[in-house]
Amino acid sequence: MAFRLPLKPVLGALVLLSLAACQKAEDTSRPETSREFPQPHRPVSAQGSNQFSTEQDRDNLGEAATVMDLARIAPGMTVADIGAGEGYYTVRLAERVGAKGRVVAEDIDRDAMGRLANRVEKDKLANVYTQVGTPDDARLPNASFDRIFMVHMYHEVTEPYAFLWRMRQALKPGGQVIVVDLDRPTGKHGMPPALLFCELEAVGFRLAEFVRKPEIQGYYAQFEAHGDRPEPGAIKPCRLEAGQVVRQ
Repeated sequence: MAFRLPLKPVLGALVLLSLAACQKAEDTSRPETSREFPQPHRPVSAQGSNQFSTEQDRDNLGEAATVMDLARIAPGMTVADIGAGEGYYTVRLAERVGAKGRVVAEDIDRDAMGRLANRVEKDKLANVYTQVGTPDDARLPNASFDRIFMVHMYHEVTEPYAFLWRMRQALKPGGQVIVVDLDRPTGKHGMPPALLFCELEAVGFRLAEFVRKPEIQGYYAQFEAHGDRPEPGAIKPCRLEAGQVVRQ
């Protein structure tokens, strides 16, 4: 006698297996070190050129000088330039902090870091160190930095909650994070300010200063650590809905 399973239980089992397979594929598409953190509810810009504009054009506008003045960069400070690319900010920060200061230049682009390392060696910048990071970790040492810069790159971070959560520990007491970006959709190489504020707040930062300046081709936002760093599973991701930012 042929043995037949009831159709509905079989279909139900197949659906569950299919959902489990989809869930597994979704999980493994992310770095293993990111899976306990929420994903961003927004498009992430594809990584673009490491050269935002020519250095001379940016200096003609006074970009780096304006940003460093706003961030109150002084001799002897230790700073990080995240997404350093070709090193526009790195070399100018190195000059500002002086021989007793330190600059760590980080990027996930290994080739760009190689070119920057050559530039650092050629220019004899003894206070600059280069390192390659990962999409969810800049690999900065704990309690080491007075300022951490993310200039025209935050919208390209694919795992912002994991990235920011780990970066928070790298600040010295009283240290601050500096973000410079454009006020436009994240899929178009920008970051709406309200969404930026929400994402940093979600991992334990608060806004300390915000200004718009034509010299920096966008806006300047300065953040400080506030309260306890949340557990990864407790982080509520942010999303834009009808022009309003909500955390879910």
